[in-house]
Amino acid sequence: MPDKTIDYDQPVFVAGHAGLAGSAIARRLRGEGFRKVIGVRSAELELRDSDRTWEFMAAHRPQIVVLAAARVGGIAANNAHPADFLSDNLRIQVSVMDAARRLGVPRLLFLGSSCIYPKHAPQPIRESTLLTGPLEQTNEAYAVAKIAGITQVRAVRRQDGLAWISAMPTNLYGPGDNFHPEHSHVLPGLIRRFHEAAESGAASVTVWGSGAPRREFLHADDLAAACTTLLRHYDDDDPINVGTGSDLSIAELASLIAEVTGYRGEIVFDPSRPDGTPRKVLDVSRMTALGWRPTIGLVEGIAATYKWFLDNRETVRG
Repeated sequence: MPDKTIDYDQPVFVAGHAGLAGSAIARRLRGEGFRKVIGVRSAELELRDSDRTWEFMAAHRPQIVVLAAARVGGIAANNAHPADFLSDNLRIQVSVMDAARRLGVPRLLFLGSSCIYPKHAPQPIRESTLLTGPLEQTNEAYAVAKIAGITQVRAVRRQDGLAWISAMPTNLYGPGDNFHPEHSHVLPGLIRRFHEAAESGAASVTVWGSGAPRREFLHADDLAAACTTLLRHYDDDDPINVGTGSDLSIAELASLIAEVTGYRGEIVFDPSRPDGTPRKVLDVSRMTALGWRPTIGLVEGIAATYKWFLDNRETVRG
């Protein structure tokens, strides 16, 4: 969809606009001149309810939909509630996409996850490795739901000819993240843990796993910029990776967060806890070929996220 065809007065529905990714995408769309960015909180609209979702979307008639709504969580949450992660995400995706299809929405961007790829995929991970091997068991249910979303996008493209697309972000972080001590992803979880340890003067902080797995992290604002690039310039059946193309070990990440939060004690690793996938870094060559590059460095991004955490301690989730 080239720039010249975009009508900045057309309604854009960001499903999940209050979440980490969705809020960044909504901000970016407004900042780029879109004047009718629509969002609704889950307390007002349960996206798992297909009838209510249809009524909402039929009333607003969006011409672009960004499907960023999802039930998300770290290893502990995925391990403890796999049936909920599978069911909730399938229902959200089908509800929103069925309504969009019924309306004939010409442009939809579905956000998946890098966890869709096989546990032992060659690194960096290319989009072509999808469905070529077994998934990581700790988040298999969530990954299967996201793979179903990709399949639904492809099916609608093939059957209805609509220019729907899928993007697979790497691990996200940033303002508005979930800092829950048990149900967060690794980066915000460590921010909270090291902050509290620094406050209390704890002698040590225990980090799950061996510290050896390597992960890639992308600031939510960089993802938002990628999404607007995709809405303008990408139209393909295949999902496209969005990441930085670089990674670091969990041990290195822990040391970095300890430094940012001012924690000076010992960092202890617990290898009895699951490590997850040994390494996960995305091949982002197809994304960068569109002219997009991440602009927020990891140290800068963690420092800004920590500041947001401090400024919002009274209302932060968890």
